[in-house]
Amino acid sequence: MTTLDRDETHTPAALPRPVVPGRPLPLRVAVPLAVAAGLALLVAFPPYGLWPLAPVGVALLAAAAHRRRLRAGAGLGFLTGVAFFAPLLAWTNLHTGYLPWVLLSLLQAGYLALLGAATAWVSPLADRARWAWPALTGLLWVGQEALRDRTPFGGFPWGRLAFSQDTSPLLRLAALGGAPLVTFAVALTGGLLVTAAWRGWATARRHVPEHTTPQPADSPLDGPPPARGASGRRWAPVVVPAVVAVALTAGGLLVPVATAGSGATVTVAIVQGNVPRLGLDFNAQRQAVLNNHVDATIELAARVAAGQQRQPDLVVWPENSSDIDPLRNPTAGARISQAADTVGAPILVGAVLLGPGAGQVRNAGILWRPGTGADLDQLYTKRHPVPFAEYVPLRDVARMVSKQVDLIRNDFVPGSTPGVVRAGPAVLGDVICFEVAYDEVVRDTVTGGAQLLVVQTNNATFDVAEARQQMAMVRLRAVEHGRPALMASTVGVSGFVAPDGRVSDATGFNTREVVVRQLRLDDGRTLATRLGWWPEVALAALAAAALVGAAVLRRRQRVRPG
Repeated sequence: MTTLDRDETHTPAALPRPVVPGRPLPLRVAVPLAVAAGLALLVAFPPYGLWPLAPVGVALLAAAAHRRRLRAGAGLGFLTGVAFFAPLLAWTNLHTGYLPWVLLSLLQAGYLALLGAATAWVSPLADRARWAWPALTGLLWVGQEALRDRTPFGGFPWGRLAFSQDTSPLLRLAALGGAPLVTFAVALTGGLLVTAAWRGWATARRHVPEHTTPQPADSPLDGPPPARGASGRRWAPVVVPAVVAVALTAGGLLVPVATAGSGATVTVAIVQGNVPRLGLDFNAQRQAVLNNHVDATIELAARVAAGQQRQPDLVVWPENSSDIDPLRNPTAGARISQAADTVGAPILVGAVLLGPGAGQVRNAGILWRPGTGADLDQLYTKRHPVPFAEYVPLRDVARMVSKQVDLIRNDFVPGSTPGVVRAGPAVLGDVICFEVAYDEVVRDTVTGGAQLLVVQTNNATFDVAEARQQMAMVRLRAVEHGRPALMASTVGVSGFVAPDGRVSDATGFNTREVVVRQLRLDDGRTLATRLGWWPEVALAALAAAALVGAAVLRRRQRVRPG
């Protein structure tokens, strides 16, 4: 009987199966570990920001699912996913009811169920080679995220391990291989932790008094009984992976990243005009929201004229700062022109534009120049509208689940070109709201010539937790591409990010603020920018190879005599 066959052997209810090396952890232990894994992952992300707990969460799930049958591994992964995603995505139920939040959380938890099943599946490989477990853990997490980031309807990358590391030394790895490499490093660290813990538990179980009979080992992970006088060697398999995990994390500090750009200097202003009321009815306050941003910009111009503030070369307004189409509504266009003419600088306006077809709209960033108005050659249309928020796929089917889908009367249509906006003093890489979570959307702007990354977003329908999670993504993108970056929000959090990930002039939430800062632009390319998606492709391919290798090994175990 193999280790895998013993995975689900039953014992009488009155005699729960003891913890024995060579077998999976009892369910009475594995279930709490799976829930604890999800909670550890949760508090690693903003607004909590306890990033060292991300690898701990990875380790707990790996231990819970190790050596289990596929269904048990999937169930444990699902528990982790619910404990993680349900509170992480709680901001989605603030103004739309519980159903969208529940469905989204369960869908995302399903991917961790797949991860739990995959973890159980590759257990023979981890058992066969002691040092394979950390690498397998890292590869499976990258593969899971690669799938989750793309399916269904273009995916939902929120909650990637990489986005929990905004204040971690591992953030610097983004300059080498982007978010996939950071995720791999976090999960690899978690794999090292579980290897050390598992070996420590096995070693303690093996170290029994001389008059007792040691239990036989079933795999290299459990190890042979310790030889007499081998106290130091006995604990080496525990200490070494733990030390490597610490060294790997600290080693991120050795990765060189830019602290500032190397090009021309520009002065940029972020206008956070705020909204009269948080919630979905901010759309009913469209004129008030536009007026807030116009008035705040005119006030900035007054401070510039009084010598209290530096003259900006560029002003950035957030997404939805003009939900009235300024290209079709003369009053809205005149107000934006008034702001641009008064401040004497071009304004990147987040606007909702009607068309191109009937019942269609576009979420766009459009450059508004002083004196001449809208520059239609410098207009970016959001390439990745959010399903069930900006457009409704399978509307008839979705309506049977929730009639709230009809709140989205007009579907947003996607743009087809990267958000490269030439604003005169700087070439901007414009991405709108959730697009910052998608690797290729941001990278396309940099390869297109962007010198400054700009994230226009509207957090009025969410909360400060969502805004801070989004800012963490901006920090990773700045390091990944070696670019200064900024996030402009209607209600906060807005702020500037240096190429090394440091945040400056961050605003409060649900406030009206204007922040101005000098930035040094950059035209260089990091290794991550040059490699693009290849690190993720390579890691995901290795994950697939591990799954195939585990299948081969399992087949051999089944046909082995005895």
